[in-house]
Amino acid sequence: MKARAVFLDRDGTLIEDKDYLSRPEDVRLYPGVFAALRRLQGAAFKLIMVTNQSGVGRGYFTMADVENVHRHLSELFTTEAVRFEKFYVAPEAPDQPSRGRKPSPQFLLDAGDEFDLDLGRSYMVGDKLIDLQCGWNAGVKASLLVRTGYGAQVEKKHTGELASAVVVNDMTAAADWILRDAQSA
Repeated sequence: MKARAVFLDRDGTLIEDKDYLSRPEDVRLYPGVFAALRRLQGAAFKLIMVTNQSGVGRGYFTMADVENVHRHLSELFTTEAVRFEKFYVAPEAPDQPSRGRKPSPQFLLDAGDEFDLDLGRSYMVGDKLIDLQCGWNAGVKASLLVRTGYGAQVEKKHTGELASAVVVNDMTAAADWILRDAQSA
């Protein structure tokens, strides 16, 4: 049987959204993230980060800065027994052509091939409508909006588009919902 995954947005979902985060020392994880991800991993979900980093395309920082932040995140997660399979990064600005910039499903499709995933049994979690659209466009079982980051604003502003979304408070609640849903399938 193919593996399942939880695709995760970075800024506003796992860590506090700082405008154009480019320095590892500015990373602040939301409470409960480590425990939530450990529980998902313990239920045999692969964890895959999918992030738009338009600051690179806008010239605010470099891809090396993004890689430094991700190396720091990997170290933090590793010390808490959490392992990400891969970090997919779209460095383009919104007005630049991009193969993987969300809401494009391309990185989820790539991960599906690379890690032999059943996207129909996988989930997408994020704090923006484009995160959810990315999941829907890839055919995941459900896209979850967390109210952290921009999520609470998105929930108020886009009620119609969120009809098929699951809206939860944070990553802990997202893990709870995913684990319940996966168990009932």
